[in-house]
Amino acid sequence: MSASSNHKQGSEFGDLHALSLRWGLLWLVELMGHWPELRKSCTFYSNSKMCILQTECDLEKGLEMRKWVLSGILATEETYLSHLEALLLPMKPLKAAATTSQPVLTVAQIETIFFKVPELYEIHKDFYDGLLPRVQQWSHHQRVGDLFQKLASQLGVYRAFVDNYELAVETAEKCCQANTQFAEISEFYKNSSFHPFSFAALLYKPVDRVTRSTLVLHDLLKHTPTSHPDHPLLQDALRISQNFLSSINEETTPRRQSMTVKKGENRQLLKDSFMVELVEGARKLRHVFLFTDLLLCAKLKKQIGGKNQQYDSKWYIPLTDLTFQGPEETEPLTIPQVPDEELDAMKVKISHLRSEIQREKRANKGSKVIDRLRKKLSEQESLLLLTSPSMPLRLYNKNGKSYSFLISSDYERAEWKEILKEQQKKCLKTSSLTSMELQMLTSSCVKLQTVHHIPLSVNKEEDESPGLYGFLNVIVHSASGLKQSLNLYCTLEVDSFGFFSNKAKTRVYRYTTEPKWNEEFEIELEGSQTLRLLCYEKCYNKTKQNKEDGESTDRIMGKGQIPLDPQTLQGKDWQRTVIPMNGIEVKLSMKFTSREFSLKRMPSRKPMGVFGVKISTVTKRERSKVPYIVRQCLEEIERRGMEEVGIYRVSGVATDIQALKTAFDTNNKDVSVMMSEMDVNAIAGTLKLYFRELPEPLFTDELYPNFAGGITLTDSVAKESCMLNLLLSLPEPNLVTFLFLLDHLKRVAEKESINKMSLHNLATVFGPTLLRPAEKDSKIPANPTQPISMGDSWSLEVMAQVQVLLYFLQLETIPTPDSKRQSILFSTEV
Repeated sequence: MSASSNHKQGSEFGDLHALSLRWGLLWLVELMGHWPELRKSCTFYSNSKMCILQTECDLEKGLEMRKWVLSGILATEETYLSHLEALLLPMKPLKAAATTSQPVLTVAQIETIFFKVPELYEIHKDFYDGLLPRVQQWSHHQRVGDLFQKLASQLGVYRAFVDNYELAVETAEKCCQANTQFAEISEFYKNSSFHPFSFAALLYKPVDRVTRSTLVLHDLLKHTPTSHPDHPLLQDALRISQNFLSSINEETTPRRQSMTVKKGENRQLLKDSFMVELVEGARKLRHVFLFTDLLLCAKLKKQIGGKNQQYDSKWYIPLTDLTFQGPEETEPLTIPQVPDEELDAMKVKISHLRSEIQREKRANKGSKVIDRLRKKLSEQESLLLLTSPSMPLRLYNKNGKSYSFLISSDYERAEWKEILKEQQKKCLKTSSLTSMELQMLTSSCVKLQTVHHIPLSVNKEEDESPGLYGFLNVIVHSASGLKQSLNLYCTLEVDSFGFFSNKAKTRVYRYTTEPKWNEEFEIELEGSQTLRLLCYEKCYNKTKQNKEDGESTDRIMGKGQIPLDPQTLQGKDWQRTVIPMNGIEVKLSMKFTSREFSLKRMPSRKPMGVFGVKISTVTKRERSKVPYIVRQCLEEIERRGMEEVGIYRVSGVATDIQALKTAFDTNNKDVSVMMSEMDVNAIAGTLKLYFRELPEPLFTDELYPNFAGGITLTDSVAKESCMLNLLLSLPEPNLVTFLFLLDHLKRVAEKESINKMSLHNLATVFGPTLLRPAEKDSKIPANPTQPISMGDSWSLEVMAQVQVLLYFLQLETIPTPDSKRQSILFSTEV
């Protein structure tokens, strides 16, 4: 449908309500017309990605990455253009109606709201049309710098847009309140399955685009050799963009995040975040605002109709009265814990609902069904948001009151402590607020806030990355920049379902300014988007340990994070990077393996060794009931690892694990000596690796579907009969080894108060390891017309495997026939 016909039809609307509805239909038709182009673009992007992977190994890495980056730019440009198109679609009908006797908006209002948007669309359409053929006809000598330089030279249009932005948003809000027809048009944006953004969110896209374009130029310049003709042009474009961005930030940040207080002082918002507060033993969601002189804790509520945000103040502390140290008589904090199995059940429900929403979108069954599913998803994610965090952050007021927040990771807790302590040094004496002043400050939070939505996936943009699923190998090489010799170690955190957890820990490098760990870890990713690294000073003197938050902790020397970019990590080569943190730099290498490649069980081809060899072959060769490697590892862990926090969950050093693997495979007689000198997490990792590399799982491919089906039986008697009979149907080496391991894991769980490893935690670690079938035998229910994503299918299958193992872990005894009992008794004596 042409633009001219849109204009003509818009002018014919006599009824204002009809105008709104008619425009909605036109918009849907217009957007549907773009789907072939979008599909074609996606195909091109996928083909270019495949082309990169198949490029000859002798091509320079930087030039390979240039096309990666440019392909990504094309994809994001296409999305941005579609957002601008959606924003512009109502403009011409509204202008046409403005000349009638019943205008929806005045010409002045239309020009204010849509100010410079048509020009921005033309600029980026011209850029996209110029870049697309050059990437399609790619060679390493292809030039694109002139396009980026031209784009940067037109930033004056963005300057005009940004200067008008607040007025445009304010005008749009006033028009929505005063005119029901325009309010319906604005509301239609949210309910569209094509662009489910609010009108204000679409208006913000150009502001956000400037920042993203500058970051993209960084990446492109990084992978452009200095000898390439594009290099000086890209440098010039980046310089222009950075200067423009700096000027915008200097002018808008103070205006947006400041308010005037008594005596003309300037109060600024420094940081805000949604956090879980512990109130009389109950978890409450709060929005916390840190100003230059005080910390405000507020509760988010919505006005009638749910359109406008509003806050209720719960409490505030002047920064001069805030402390992290409570009085000596302060009672220990009791944190209500939610069982791990309940948290996992929430995650599975969330995966189910995400999958259903995607299926409904593909089927295009209407917004009502999707809205209902989104509501359920929001409820589950909100529940997970409230129940997951368990790390305390305690704050005290000098008047004696205390406040407690629950944080998901040490990184976030350190972040808040650092900014609070830093601002306290700058803060002068603050007088108390009157009730009227507190009310005014709380009301201002709506405009000042930088975090606008509760951190749920339903609030995220459609084009945001779903994260990585698979395994990330990380080598922590070394650190530099230390001013004095310290005892240092690092921990690694990754996110999953919006929360971060500790996944690995290096050894302590004693008394040095240049620690060289060179330790490799394998970390499982489940929809992960960010890797965090924290560097600690190990405190051996207990009298000097930090007693804040009611627990002894080592001192954080620095922290940093890097995004897990799917494009950067897609290759098979190691990616080296440096994480800067408080003057310290830590060198890392990373390599990602997607789940479909990392979880394949390979058929046994080795005549000797123990890894990757059938368990029956190993036990027959050794003339034992339980493989020697299993007995040795369990013996060492029981000797010195039963009280190790996170035993079996925390990753061991990969090089140590590989050394033990080689020793066991070659029948090294010194393996017991090696084990006694190694970190116990490496021994636990070796045991897990042995079970993971079995050509067939301990529970066998043949019986796995029956175990997965038996655990779903609702009748407890039938379930017990089924599960026990299946267990006793295992080949004798498999059964005896499993019972030997089971007995050990129960003893580990008895120390849960110290090692933090419950039966459920152990089942989560070992379930997939012991039960995961070969890929061809996986029995995930699937319907070709209703595909399940990698993340969803993984959650469903893992949950079944965890439940099977947990069932046997929770049984007090496992009755066995006499013949089996003799084998088990014999095995424990070996």
